[in-house]
This record gives sequence, C-alpha cells and structure tokens, in this order.
Amino acid sequence: MKKVGKSQLDSLNHSLIFRRIAGCIKNAMPSAIKTSLWFLKITIPISLTVTLLYHFGILNVISEFLSPAFNLIGLKGEAALVYITSAFLNVYSAIAVITSLNFTLREMTILGIMSLIAHNLIVETTVQKKTGSKVWHIITLRIISSIVAAIILNLLLPAQMGTSSLGLHQISNPTFKEVLSAWTVSSLKLSIKIVVLITLLMILQKILIEFKITDLLTKIFGPFLKVMGLPGSTSVMWMAANLLGLAYGSAIMIDEVESGRIAKQEADLLNFHIAISHSNLEDLILYAAIGVSAWWLFLPRLGMAIIVVWGRRFVISYKER
Repeated sequence: MKKVGKSQLDSLNHSLIFRRIAGCIKNAMPSAIKTSLWFLKITIPISLTVTLLYHFGILNVISEFLSPAFNLIGLKGEAALVYITSAFLNVYSAIAVITSLNFTLREMTILGIMSLIAHNLIVETTVQKKTGSKVWHIITLRIISSIVAAIILNLLLPAQMGTSSLGLHQISNPTFKEVLSAWTVSSLKLSIKIVVLITLLMILQKILIEFKITDLLTKIFGPFLKVMGLPGSTSVMWMAANLLGLAYGSAIMIDEVESGRIAKQEADLLNFHIAISHSNLEDLILYAAIGVSAWWLFLPRLGMAIIVVWGRRFVISYKER
C-alpha cells in the first residue's frame, strides 16, 4: 500500500474543511432568506409609519403631552421627543434628535440610558416573542426599566457635567415628497444591510456549530453567565445580543430556539436580561462619539439586568412550589 505523504494529508484536511464550510453555507441559506424576509416585513412598514407620524407632527403632540413627566427626572420637555423617537425607531434616530437639540451632557447621558433600554420596541419585542417571551412582559419591563434607570442617573450624576460641543442644528422642514424620497433610499440601504448581515451571521453560526466552537464558548462564558443568573446554554444568544443587538442578532437567536438547542424557558430568562442590557458594542460607541461616557450607560444597565434575572428566577421558583 502506498504511504500518504504529509503534504497529501494537509491537502486532504484542507479539502475536508472547505467541504464542511461549503455545507455550512448551503445549510444557512434557507434560514437566512426566511429570517430576512420576516424581519423586513416588520421593519419597513413600521419605519414608514413612524416617518409619516413624525412628518405630520403627531409625534411632537405626543412628546408635548409627556413633557411634564420628563421634567421630574431632570430633563426638559424636548427630551420626550427623543424618547418617543427611540421607542419606535432605533438608537441612531435617538442620537439624530439629541444632536439637533440643545442638551447638556448630563441630559444626554440620562437620555442615552433611556434610549438604550427602550428603543425599537416593536421590532425587538417581536424578536423576543419569537424566542419565547410574552410581549407585555418585555414592553412593560423595558419602559419601566428605562424610567428607573433615568431616576437613578438623575440622582447619581453630578449637577454640572458641562455642555455638548455639538453644533446644534435647526431641524429642517422637508416637503412630503422629500420625506418619502429620503425614506425610500434609506429603506433600500437598510434592506440590503439586513439581508447581507443576517446571511453572514447565519453562516457564521453554522460554522461555529459545525466545528464545535459553540461548546468552547459555552465553557468560557458559562461561569460568567451563571453569576448573572443565566443558563450556560444561552451563551451564543447572549453574545449575539450584546455584540450585534436584538435586531441584527435575531437570526442567530431565533435559530437557536427553533432548532431546539436552547429551551424557550431558558430563552425567556435571557430575554429579561437582554431587554435591559444589549448591543453593548456599537450603541455604546455611538454615544461615546457624541461625548457621553460609556461607563454610565453600560454599568447601570448591566446591574439592573442581573437584578431582574435573579428576580425572575425567584418568581418562577415560587410559582413552581
């Protein structure tokens, strides 16, 4: 029998690895297409509705109604517009409004933590519902937590933190045609971004599973998650939510549950954590870019998320008695 040389073995190993990766790509495509279409069907109508509500001044009316409540937590009336915008849209939209109005760094920090907890509620709550949580649980939790976080920061932050150096622009009054045109271009860009990101993430997830890297990640993050009251099996979903956010991480999160790799009860427990503390890379960088301290936005949310999860575990164990 002919002996196989080292170079031949290396070639065979490389060929096998490429075949396994190709298999991962093939297996990922159906889920990627399905999740992308599902996500776009939710995102685009909501985005258009909120754009129209904003253009016709309906969001401004709601904001004026909420202004007195915001005065109680150290914010002026205009803060309500930021909060409403973030609740319906995303952190980018909240920052766009913040940088268009005259807020101090103290106010920007309080608004930052509120928008990081309660943003994109309709889309992200739909994701969390699909991964095992009740809609009213998540929405109630995120709204109440955002208010509690604002109260805490209002008590802890120094009275004087300086003013923002942002050149505070006047909000223009575009025509209806300009609004629709801008929305169409923005939606097309967003749609492409969503499809590409979700496809790449699904491929990455399949590769991680195929090469047993998820098992390694579970072992690494298991002790840390245990301290936070979370099962080790949620490590992949936890990383997806923290690095990518609930929206872009939805592909991985939904597949983890639908494939049975994580039970819905475990996913529900994780959802209580990530409802308060998620997207701790990109979103914190965005706020840091406008001068807000990332630590004030990260640590209180993480602390609240840990408390909420342990509280949720206590309620579950009490009901099971």
